[in-house]
Amino acid sequence: MSDAKRPKVLLFGYNGANNTGAEAKLLATIEDMRAILPDAILTVPSLDVKRLRRYLQETPQLRIVKIPTTYKRTVRRLVRENDLTVLVEGSCYIETFTTALLDAYLWATTCAADFGKPCVAYAVDSGQVSQASQEKVRAEASKTDLIIMRTYAGAERMRQWGVTAPIEVSADTAFLFKTGPEDADLLKRELGAGAVGIAAVDFFLFPVVPRLWGRRSRCYKWPYYFAWSPERRKAAARLAQDFAELADWVIEERGRPVALLCMESLDDDMAEDIRSRMRNPDRARIFSASRCNASQMVSVIRGLDLLVTSRYHAGALSLKGHVPQIAIAHDVRLMDLYGEIGMSELLFEHDEPNLFPQVRGKAEQLLDDSGEVRERLAHAHEGQMRRARRARELTSEFLRACGWEVRT
Repeated sequence: MSDAKRPKVLLFGYNGANNTGAEAKLLATIEDMRAILPDAILTVPSLDVKRLRRYLQETPQLRIVKIPTTYKRTVRRLVRENDLTVLVEGSCYIETFTTALLDAYLWATTCAADFGKPCVAYAVDSGQVSQASQEKVRAEASKTDLIIMRTYAGAERMRQWGVTAPIEVSADTAFLFKTGPEDADLLKRELGAGAVGIAAVDFFLFPVVPRLWGRRSRCYKWPYYFAWSPERRKAAARLAQDFAELADWVIEERGRPVALLCMESLDDDMAEDIRSRMRNPDRARIFSASRCNASQMVSVIRGLDLLVTSRYHAGALSLKGHVPQIAIAHDVRLMDLYGEIGMSELLFEHDEPNLFPQVRGKAEQLLDDSGEVRERLAHAHEGQMRRARRARELTSEFLRACGWEVRT
């Protein structure tokens, strides 16, 4: 088949950011697209193509293109050049980290509607947004041809906001991600048995906001800078100290090594700060998405005996290993996940009083006896896997109804 006759699919999301969850979800989504449209040419845009090429290789049927931070003209051209736009970022309708990403995904939807091209939001989520952004989501997301949400709570929020596009529910396609056999037992080889993982997030960096100038160390990617102030700096230091004390307790009282997990390169500074404050830094190892690909990071996560996480995808991707876990949530994504897998009693909000003593108490319980929780997690994983496969089925049905030739 000539390239001119092949369907062209744009996979638009948070690609190439050294983010384990986004990487796992993108690779699983590509596998789904290959199953649905085996002859398609896939285009994956990124702000940082060098990082993207760490885990994604170009082929005659997969193209990587660079987009600038001033993205509108480029995104509009890419949408026009492709036959189908698929929004692949899980945190699609959320502005916890920055309004800029929400605006970008809505812009791609707007462009697809302008050109009369189909647009599918693929296993995505909704979360905290301002009233003004709710208005934008209602207006622009309603132009989407099919929205597949990864949680029932996320779907309900979209309906409450007044989004009129067809909304279905599957689960995160990252649940379908497979690790490579070469990464089996990576955690044991690197750190030993019985490790406890901590996936910490510096809540006080966000949101990322547009500025014409600022400190280079606080620049995410010009013209976007992290929120920062003396008060935020002190709060981040207290958070790092609390995590360091938790890690030292794991080592000294429970005799276990600690894996500090950086699910995105943005977490590196927090992990380094935690380790620098520890009394036993030699018993802690940093595993970072800056250096490890998704297969390596996920292998580490699934090999843990206990996980304390503020990262949604650390919790989600650990389910296959039935890893007992405790969440410290700073937005609704972990809350929704824990609600759907029946683990809400193991979730704390980051601003709860007496937070870390409560976390330590739960950790002690799980390290003493995790059998019942592991059984519940195994059951939850089976359910999420079944639901995740629905995204492919729903998209196939939609494209077939549009007259596309899809593989059954």
